[in-house]
Amino acid sequence: MEDLLRAVVQRVVAEGRHGPFAFATSDDEQALSISFSLKSEVWKEEYSPEPGSFVMLGKLSKKRAGWRAAYGRFMKPADEQ
Repeated sequence: MEDLLRAVVQRVVAEGRHGPFAFATSDDEQALSISFSLKSEVWKEEYSPEPGSFVMLGKLSKKRAGWRAAYGRFMKPADEQ
């Protein structure tokens, strides 16, 4: 898999037009705003993140509405290295 970007969840939307999704801000100098679906084809965890959770996002693409991730999971201790 390509490089993953560490981000902090800002908001979770349980009832979006296309299903549940979340917004996160990358944890780097760029501070990108990134949205990602919480459907199982994108979000790889058993439960949804909460605001303030650190997540790892990948397969980023730029859309008219902003950046979108096609892969997401919780941050793990090994990600800090």
